[in-house]
Amino acid sequence: MSAFASKSMLAVVTLAGALGLGGCATKSYVREQIEPVSQRVGVLETRLQETDGTAKSALAAAQAAAGQAQNNSQRLDQLGSRVDGVEQRLTVQEQKRAKRPRH
Repeated sequence: MSAFASKSMLAVVTLAGALGLGGCATKSYVREQIEPVSQRVGVLETRLQETDGTAKSALAAAQAAAGQAQNNSQRLDQLGSRVDGVEQRLTVQEQKRAKRPRH
């Protein structure tokens, strides 16, 4: 190999090494770049937890309301039956009065 080829090869290897090593990031640089993203993720996680808590509270309230509505529906059914019974008795009494002769 000639002296020119050796020097050229050495220059190419040196240049390739410099370019290759220049791309490495330091830990502090990576931390600086990641910190804003990490903070945003933290804020979003907090908001997600708050939203999750709100959703769970709303679900519990909705389930309680559904249970109360079911109880109210059962009570209305019972009252409806009682009203039907009272109406039947009134109808019978009215029919008895209508059949009685007046003096």
